[in-house]
Amino acid sequence: MNTSLSTTPLDAWHRSAGAKMVPFAGYEMPIQYSSIVTEHQACRTSAALFDVSHMGRIRFDGDGSEQLLDHLLTRRVSDLPVGGVRYGLMCNAEGGVLDDVLVSHLKTPSDRRFHLLVVNASNHQKIVDWITPHLPDFPTVTMSDRTELTAMIAVQGPKAIDVCKKLFAFDPSRLKYYQATITDQFKKPVIVSRTGYTGEDGFELIVRAEEANRIWENIMLAGRDEGFAAAGLGARDTLRMEAGMPLYGHELNESIDPISAGVSFACNLKDRSFIGDDALRAVKAAGPKQVRVGMIPEGKRPAREGCDVLDADGKKIGFVTSGGPSPTLGHPIVMAYVDAEYADAKQFQIDIRGKTVVANVTPLPFYKRPTKA
Repeated sequence: MNTSLSTTPLDAWHRSAGAKMVPFAGYEMPIQYSSIVTEHQACRTSAALFDVSHMGRIRFDGDGSEQLLDHLLTRRVSDLPVGGVRYGLMCNAEGGVLDDVLVSHLKTPSDRRFHLLVVNASNHQKIVDWITPHLPDFPTVTMSDRTELTAMIAVQGPKAIDVCKKLFAFDPSRLKYYQATITDQFKKPVIVSRTGYTGEDGFELIVRAEEANRIWENIMLAGRDEGFAAAGLGARDTLRMEAGMPLYGHELNESIDPISAGVSFACNLKDRSFIGDDALRAVKAAGPKQVRVGMIPEGKRPAREGCDVLDADGKKIGFVTSGGPSPTLGHPIVMAYVDAEYADAKQFQIDIRGKTVVANVTPLPFYKRPTKA
């Protein structure tokens, strides 16, 4: 075992449940407990619990926190109300994505306001190092890394809210999508946000590290008769692919800008100044050189990251960023970048290990949860 790997506060629970553990972003994490498909389907039909404690949680206190984050993020933060959550990106000066993040504006029971940034585990230290040199320009702001002191649990699925609302002092069904609040679970503080990364409704919890096992087990017990299941990184990936959500290191990296990635909604360019804004304005004015598309390959062979995307004449015009079987839809799905001149094409070819497969373009996301009657 690699002793340099970190573990989450839920590590012992995962092992006692028979999880297959793998190295991921510096942590030992569960990739699956039973099977990826079973865990995937539990999320789509009931609810699944995910340990996402490996993700970074960075807190900003003091006057000027919103101005600091406004300077760093593509998404406006200065007008984010208390209880609001926004998806945004942190870019370098060239407009390349350093990370995609969630920023929340929260208020403690004692009326102390702060902002919380949730970042990808693989970029955690990079983002801390990126922010640190900017802090002297905002001397009233204090940044504190809360990752090791807390745990983060995602509860996702159509039954997540209704089953779990009785567990908290605040009813999470009262939250709108992309809202958050601080409440308690058996008199212990917990941040509840109605956010997620699966395409399903549900919430994400940030709790004290020492409370993680108790809260995890309470939720599993509450959902025992409704089919709740623990789910690992494998199902998390298939779920987010079906939902057409970009993953850092696949659809996003420092050489890809948010506009090309199809997340321009998270770039508030009007009347703002932030790192990378000029580069993004130039991309918007000229149009991106590549665009992200969804495709459904014909047949059953899944296309994986790195496969070439070809035009009708066999010319390489793009590459696959994510691909695999869709447990919900029953066929393979693919996200890829293609040259912008092919943005309106209806069909491509994909080179899958030397064999050319026809792939039909389809709008993203591949899957949308059913609307409630």
